[in-house]
Amino acid sequence: MTRLNTLLPALQQALQEKPVSVYPESCFEVSGGELCIADFGAYDALLFWGENCPFAAAESALMDGLPLAKVALDHDCAAVLHRLLPFTAPKPVLSRERTFGMGDRLGIATLGHIRAAKKFDIYPVFAQQSMRELTLMCKTYDDVIDRVTFQVLQAGFTKGYGADGDHLKTLEEVNGAIASGCTMITLDCSEHIRGEGAAMDAAALSAACPLSAELEQRYLGQTFAVGGTQIAFTREDLQRCVIIYGEAIGFAKKIYDCCIAGKEVELEISIDETATPTTPAQHFFAANELTLAGVQFITMAPRFCGEFQKGIDYIGDLEQFDREFAQHVAIAEHFGYKISVHSGSDKFSVYPSVGRMTHGRFHVKTSGTSWLEAVRLVAQADPALFRELYQYALGVFEEARAYYHVSAELEQMPPIDGYTDDRLTDLLELPASRQLMHITYGKIMNEVNPDGSLRFKNRLYDLLREHREEYTAMLEKHMEHHLGLLFSQQ
Repeated sequence: MTRLNTLLPALQQALQEKPVSVYPESCFEVSGGELCIADFGAYDALLFWGENCPFAAAESALMDGLPLAKVALDHDCAAVLHRLLPFTAPKPVLSRERTFGMGDRLGIATLGHIRAAKKFDIYPVFAQQSMRELTLMCKTYDDVIDRVTFQVLQAGFTKGYGADGDHLKTLEEVNGAIASGCTMITLDCSEHIRGEGAAMDAAALSAACPLSAELEQRYLGQTFAVGGTQIAFTREDLQRCVIIYGEAIGFAKKIYDCCIAGKEVELEISIDETATPTTPAQHFFAANELTLAGVQFITMAPRFCGEFQKGIDYIGDLEQFDREFAQHVAIAEHFGYKISVHSGSDKFSVYPSVGRMTHGRFHVKTSGTSWLEAVRLVAQADPALFRELYQYALGVFEEARAYYHVSAELEQMPPIDGYTDDRLTDLLELPASRQLMHITYGKIMNEVNPDGSLRFKNRLYDLLREHREEYTAMLEKHMEHHLGLLFSQQ
């Protein structure tokens, strides 16, 4: 413990603008002095007390004869913190047994995520956003990692966390994420997966995909024992695998060789953003070909049976999911990587199976559910603002759904006038309304008034700051529910 967290009266006397409080867990001794994060009411700032301040300070004063600097929480501040306190910077964690992604669209959810993560034997990926989310929120990976950096320091979370360049599709996107400090890349191969091959008949397959002698020798007439499963390929099976996944494998090889090989960056292969489920034979083929091509990856996300739609529970046959998921896990174990479950927000019905069948070795991703908890808080704290958000979301739903696969339809969403203020949160228990609010976040946060001012963004951030402890507690409970189910049968 440093002296700073006991010197609030002296801090208030030294600074022209008085801090309301110091976050005690953020106080650390560093080379040349001590630092902490302080609450100034409407905003937070970093304080450095000591000689030779390493930060570009906007204000300074004397406290007990030593310079006291007040530092804005910006990108330059985060870069210095990464050097002074390495635990505030992301690091590779994906190769750990249990990892859990907690995306944060608003940049204020990490404190709640930390509280939940500390209760379980996992390594968190706190800085996790897709290029789609960055675009819709007008952010960069620097923004995302900076916000996590300050919250990790505020909470004094020293265990370590990862940063995921999630669902990236181009060499430029991957290189940009790595340059910003992402420690893992989720390579989205969906634009190179030819799903039309799943419906081809034998004649069409033969015409479209003559097999090389090398592939025939590698797969035809072979039986591969994978766990308790036997995998064999007919000629049609193999041709279908090549048509569907051949280009994607080449794409992954190119990205790995150009961007990742030789760097301290971990790779996840995503083949889940498709309409057609990945069969065990197709999963085996993709994993085997990637391995033979020298692509080193830590996790893979197949397209499982059923529906993993945004913001709602799993849709599908749970017995079928269990049967097929067990095969996918066995294939991953055969090749030595972890299975990954994407769109994991609120998939409560499958979590016990995921935790049990992976023997506690998994990667799971959540994201939009933390935004929905913020919307829930708005409904509780400012019903009038929630009503405005809901009506606006109805008007932009069709435009927003172009970015996401959801089954909700406008006619399924009840009129908000039928709900009293004390029942507004009931809307967030309905799948259709939940998906409505889940996918319209980008439109909401960027909507402007006729005078050019932002219609919702600043009001939302002000409300959430005013109720930040309540929001943090809600997130802690919500994410603890997710993690508790994953560990329920360990």
